Amino acid sequence: MLICSLVLLVAVAAVRISSRSGLPSLLIYLGIGIAIGQDGIGNVVFNNAELTQVFGYAALVVILAEGGLGTKWKQIEPALPAAVALSLVGVGISVGVTAVGAHYLVGLDWRQSLLIGAVVSSTDAAAVFSVLRRVPLPARISGVLEAESGFNDAPVVILVVAFSAVGPISPWYVLIGEIALELAIGIAIGLAVGFVGAYGLRHVALPASGLYPIAVMAIAVTAYAAGAMAHGSGFLAVYLASMVLGNAKLPHWPATRGFADGLGWIAQIGMFVLLGLLVTPHELAGDFWPAVIIGLVLTMVARPLSVFVSLVPFRLPWTEKTLMAWAGLRGAVPIILATIPMVTGVEGSDHIFNIVFVLVVVYTLVQGPTLPWLARTLNLGGADEAAADLGIESAPLEKLRGHLLSFAVPEASRMHGVEVSELRLPPGASVTLVVREGKSFVPLPSTVLRRGDELLVVATDPVRDAAEARLRAVARGGKLAGWLGTGNGTPGR
Repeated sequence: MLICSLVLLVAVAAVRISSRSGLPSLLIYLGIGIAIGQDGIGNVVFNNAELTQVFGYAALVVILAEGGLGTKWKQIEPALPAAVALSLVGVGISVGVTAVGAHYLVGLDWRQSLLIGAVVSSTDAAAVFSVLRRVPLPARISGVLEAESGFNDAPVVILVVAFSAVGPISPWYVLIGEIALELAIGIAIGLAVGFVGAYGLRHVALPASGLYPIAVMAIAVTAYAAGAMAHGSGFLAVYLASMVLGNAKLPHWPATRGFADGLGWIAQIGMFVLLGLLVTPHELAGDFWPAVIIGLVLTMVARPLSVFVSLVPFRLPWTEKTLMAWAGLRGAVPIILATIPMVTGVEGSDHIFNIVFVLVVVYTLVQGPTLPWLARTLNLGGADEAAADLGIESAPLEKLRGHLLSFAVPEASRMHGVEVSELRLPPGASVTLVVREGKSFVPLPSTVLRRGDELLVVATDPVRDAAEARLRAVARGGKLAGWLGTGNGTPGR
């Protein structure tokens, strides 16, 4: 118990360190696992690859759910076709090129080469979400990269399982058919579960606000389970269902988002520490240079080629493609996938795991900290929209057939200096209370809003969406929102 508490304390400190250094925190968590495992100070012997795989899958479901809940549809919608191309065509190119390099440069047989190519061709959702959301990139680039990291796990898992199966590998056209079918099932189930879950949460008032975060995560896990049971892509299903929930106007959303974020961190910490325990450090030396060589092929050839070829129809600037090529971050997902051949007993699976482990650590050390520098060099720094985003919490008033909206005016919001009457809320919605510097008062129409003010808005059920949309529009465009081409705003999450 004491060891677990110390691990959690160190892991929390690691979040702070990683946020300042630009490194994904996975490296520190992996280090914790190595330190308490074999050859470390704890000398804990752990070699259960099957348990690691099961826990890794469970953690990945939580991480994908957290990522989907935080993905804004208005940002990802224009990037969706490019992300799909990267997740399908790009993955195919990356697997082929990396496998050729592993076979001819390192001397692995074709099954092992194809396995490594498939395993490392998935960009890691946890690494991408944690790094890219701290780097102010244009919405189009961050949208493509986030969507790609959520989508490409599905085809890669299918390929790894196929290459790890006993007997000859299925023909390429059979694999393509299986991938297409599983993705289609995952898409259908994910969207269906997401829309049904969102409808239910919006129309059924739960007895306690704390139940809403639990219900949202339960719906996300249900999407994964339903997708897997239907022989579809459960990972794609959970990501899409979570994205639908994240863009629906659910009650008590800030609390739900915070709960999912905390659960995602716990999943990452547990997953990375367990992966660090599974590795045997003294066995890594012999696989270091093969990992570096394969990583060079992946980073300098396979990833750029997959990005530039799969994005040809979209005519994106070369600078954006260059940044996307360098931002193909790997993390825990490839290491988790490397346990699949270990469980099925593929020859040389231990070496595959060690190569993937070293590759992920080395190239995360290189790519993570240099990504912000490359974005600045290519003049691709985007505006930081987080400060102007308006986090509105909605609590349903079931008996009154209304909603209580609460929010704080952000520092960079253009709502600062706007009079209450200039909000131009729809009839049926009204600002009922303002909390300023710890004191609350009922505002007048002429009351001027300031940064840091907390507002309570009561809206009837029919105008709730319009009121929220108007508040978000004023937060972005000021008092003239809707008159100067800024629109009345679209509710987003």
